Amino acid sequence: MTPPRHRSGRVVCAAFVAAAGTAAIAPAAGAQQDMADVVIETIELESDLFMLMGRGGNMGLSVGDDGAFLIDDQFAPLTEKIQAAVAEVSDHPVRWVLNTHWHGDHTGGNENLGKAGAMIVAHENVYRRMNPAEFADVVGRSEQAPRAALPVVTFEDGVRFHWNGRHIGVTHIGTAHTDGDAIVHFPAADVFHMGDTFFRDRYPFIDVDSGGGVDGVIAAADFVLAQATDATRIIPGHGDLATVADLRAYRDMLATVRERVAGMAADGRSEDEVVAAGPTSDLDAVWGENSERFVRAVYISVTGENQ
Repeated sequence: MTPPRHRSGRVVCAAFVAAAGTAAIAPAAGAQQDMADVVIETIELESDLFMLMGRGGNMGLSVGDDGAFLIDDQFAPLTEKIQAAVAEVSDHPVRWVLNTHWHGDHTGGNENLGKAGAMIVAHENVYRRMNPAEFADVVGRSEQAPRAALPVVTFEDGVRFHWNGRHIGVTHIGTAHTDGDAIVHFPAADVFHMGDTFFRDRYPFIDVDSGGGVDGVIAAADFVLAQATDATRIIPGHGDLATVADLRAYRDMLATVRERVAGMAADGRSEDEVVAAGPTSDLDAVWGENSERFVRAVYISVTGENQ
């Protein structure tokens, strides 16, 4: 049964828009124009649990009498559309935002939703990387997120919510996509949200400059696979709703590339030489032609050059 519908309340606009990976600041007017054609798609997993897709990282949504619990919030100019999508399935506003990591296509709406009353929660390293007082120059700019966009609750190993009649487990996965990744589990629904530790059907972006590493991405897949059933549904950071078979294929690809790159590195090949050798050439038809960034990240991960 679908919950009652209503229109959401006031939206606070912001000029801060962070782009994934580079976290660049864009002018509000230009960003609004770029996002004008974006439609937020709502995919029902259960009557009170949804996957939302728009532009940027996929979102998760739990609704009920306690209020909406949102996982990630894409870009600032999309906040009004996201709130409208929430209002289509709930009478209650967003009360919690859980950031799976710090990149702007997952946290760009934090300021708007924080000013609208949502409590933002994330791993401690998300706070550190977004906080201008602690990480001002991490991506080569003098300012990070505004104060209203910062998490107000942080955790180290994990945290558990008891909200909307559900137990929601959140676990930190070491140095994976970044050093602040969280995997969210709805055990009663057999649903995981993996953030950017999982890119369905494509090579991942591993942000080695933010403490990421290929071994952690493999560990994230193993963490979910160890708990999964044949019926498990997985919300990836990017790509369509996934199955266990999708995640297992992704994990196998990661392990294969890691083994190949590590072997070449052990033989003394440089990063450029490994890229030139084409360690993914037989995989590109399935996972994408643009593998160079991924291969370089794997090389840096296995050689420890990002330590």
